[in-house]
Amino acid sequence: MLKEIKTTDLQENVFDLIGKQWLLVTAGKPDGTCNTMTASWGGLGVMWGKDVAFLVIRPQRYTKEFIDSSDTLSISILPDGYKKVYGYLGTVSGRDEDKIGKSALHVAREGETPYFEEAKIVMVCRKLFAQPYDPECFLDKKVDADCYPQKDYHTLYICEIEKVLVKE
Repeated sequence: MLKEIKTTDLQENVFDLIGKQWLLVTAGKPDGTCNTMTASWGGLGVMWGKDVAFLVIRPQRYTKEFIDSSDTLSISILPDGYKKVYGYLGTVSGRDEDKIGKSALHVAREGETPYFEEAKIVMVCRKLFAQPYDPECFLDKKVDADCYPQKDYHTLYICEIEKVLVKE
């Protein structure tokens, strides 16, 4: 059972949460289908007076199509013991197979926004901003060279966290 808390009541270390525990970013299309991907880059903070999530998605990721077709998305953080599931969902494309079905995770919805029943934390987010990275804007050219050898620059999404749900 999930209960709603205020964003300010979230007690997690965001560096551990994002960089070590990882996230599932999930979005749906108007036809009711959804897709998810594992993310280990991003951030949580405050922008424009709102509590937000900063997410970066590469253009070739199938989930990007779902994110771009919806006003909302979710961030699900699974409990310990799901590293293999995160690994699988981060390397297999939903274009090629029903990866959510094969993961044994169960999709739930908050309104139109899909998330996973198994999550210990869910953030339901509304997109506020999207912009592809511009290679001319890298002040440290080594970041560009090291992280974008294929020139497949992320799109940065800034999303308002509208609801935080946690396992009771």
